[in-house]
Order: sequence, then structure tokens, then C-alpha cells
Amino acid sequence: MRGIRRIELAPGIYTPQRFTDPAAEHLATRRAAGLFDFSFMACADVSGPDSLAFLHRLQTRNLAQLRTGRIAYTLLLRGDGTVLTDATVWAVAAGRYALFIGRRADMEHVRGIARNFDVTISDRSDDHAVIAVQGPRSSVIVGACLADLPARLSYFDCWSARFAGAACWVSRIGYSGESGYEIIVRAQDGPALWETLRRAGAAQGLMECGFDAVDTLRIEAGYLLFTRELAIPVTPFELGLSRLVDMYPIDFIGLFELRRLRWQQPARRLVGLLPEMAEDADPGSLMTSAAAAATSSTVITSLCRSPLFKRVLGLGYVATADRHPGSRVTVAKGVSARVTRLPFYDPGRHLPREPRAC
Repeated sequence: MRGIRRIELAPGIYTPQRFTDPAAEHLATRRAAGLFDFSFMACADVSGPDSLAFLHRLQTRNLAQLRTGRIAYTLLLRGDGTVLTDATVWAVAAGRYALFIGRRADMEHVRGIARNFDVTISDRSDDHAVIAVQGPRSSVIVGACLADLPARLSYFDCWSARFAGAACWVSRIGYSGESGYEIIVRAQDGPALWETLRRAGAAQGLMECGFDAVDTLRIEAGYLLFTRELAIPVTPFELGLSRLVDMYPIDFIGLFELRRLRWQQPARRLVGLLPEMAEDADPGSLMTSAAAAATSSTVITSLCRSPLFKRVLGLGYVATADRHPGSRVTVAKGVSARVTRLPFYDPGRHLPREPRAC
């Protein structure tokens, strides 16, 4: 791919690491628009008489009222109530859903549960390309490239559109903390869509972006990464995501344990961290020393030097007693950090939720 450096997110799964300067890509997304390749994601069609019953066993949200054209952000749990991964479920038609997961290996977990239901799981991971446009000018760019878009779109909507005469799916979601879109097209149409979006965005300040920019954007926005925040066994309560758990009337894997734990204080909580370190310090070196010094109550999971705030930001777990903004915790030998609320950027989530017209 034009000699672009790639990063291996999971065994055999690669994505562009950077196109130019990751800090410039990051700031372009915040100020104008960024173009991202998320085709590493696992994608499956879910259909059949037991599709809803299967999904209610698989994940933590009650989807009975999820109308066609809407998306639910959700969690997949292990039997002990800890989070295996996060996911999105798209209601694409009556009795038919699309499931998106970040790690393709987790599809084996999905297929294992499906064996107990009259449901068809069609893995489309290799058939589709997932291309995202994120940023304040994303609506202008996407609207210029796709046909059959509605005039006004809501956060977590999905709908069928057309690119170059072929059907595709478009959603108003993202992984940057900005208003944006993810577009699902046939794999063979992915390069043409990328180039069409790139050309349409040239006058809007759009930049092609790699995973290095994705990582700093999602840390600023407080979003999880399955290889970082979910790399250790934590419950939805420790993540601060109890809003994604519907205890009744569905019977998802891990429900018994969550009902037992729901009235207990979590041992730790995911928070934002502001390490107290020199301006020119390397976040990577702090991650290494923090991993060596990690305790059961204080663990740094993600660190970056924020191009927007021009300082090191982190995500991690602290003891519940230390979760309050302003608390200080030790994150490595000789290094402390101040606890802060999440997200660092756009605390009210106004930017991604703002209605956009194409």
C-alpha cells in the first residue's frame, strides 16, 4: 500500500501505522477531517429465527427495542463477568443484525455460543472494507461521495447508501471523539472509496491517518482498546460501563456473576491519569517502568503525548478510593500521576452527538 508502514494489531492482522506525521494527522482530525482504515475489524451477519435470543445470550444489552437503522454499543463477557471485548450491534433489517468486534479471534467465541441457537453467523471480515471519516468537516466529505444519504443523521444511526452504483452501509459513529462516519463497502471497492474520499477531502483539510493517530485520538476521548484496557480481566463496573449492562430480562453470559457483584464496591476503577513528568519524557519508557511497578490497584494501560494538550495523558486503573479527580497515585518508581475524569477531550460528548447534515 504505497510503502506505508503497517502495524500488526493482532496475529496476522495489519493496519497502516502512519502516513506522514502522526501528530499532524491527529490535529487534522480535530480541526478538519481524518481518513482511517478500520478493515482489521471482525464483521459478521447474524440472521435466523433465534437471532435476537442469541444476541441476548452473547452480549449485555437488551436489543428488543433496537429499531432497524440503529446501532448499540455493547460488551461481551466471560463466564466470570469480566469483559472479553466491546462490540457494536447494527439492526440492519427485521431479524437481521451485523456484529462488529475489534479482534477477529473473538469470532470463535461468537460461533461457539451460536451452536446452541437456530441462527446463522456469516463471517464477512474478509469480504468488507471499513473506512472511517472523522472530524468536523466529515459530513461535507462523505456527502459528496455517497448517494442516497438522508438529509439529517443521528448519532449511532446506520443506513444503506450507494457508492459507485454498489450498495454500502454508513454509520454515524467513530473512535476519535469527533463527529464522523464509518462506511462499510465490498473489499474490492475499498481502494476506490478511499481514493474518492481522499480527493473530496483535499480542499477540506482532510489527511490520511494511521493507527498512531487513532491511538492518541482515542486516549484523549477515553475510548477502550482491546489490547490495552481489556488486556486484564475487569468487570463493566470497574470500567465505569454499568450503563451498558441490562440485568433484566435477558440472560447473557456472565450475568450470574454480575448480579452477585453489583452491590459490591469495585476493587478498582478506570480513570484518566496525568503523569507528573518532564515535558520531553518518553511515554513509552514510562509504560515499561510502570508495567514493572504495577500493583493490583494501580495499572497504567495506555499512554500518549497528546498533540492537542501538549502533555502526556494516560488511561489506567486505580484503587476505588483513589478514583476521585485530583487524587495522586504512584505509577512507576519516582513517578506519580494525578487522577482526572474521562474523557480528557469533550467531556460532554457534544461533538460526536451533534446532528449533522450531509
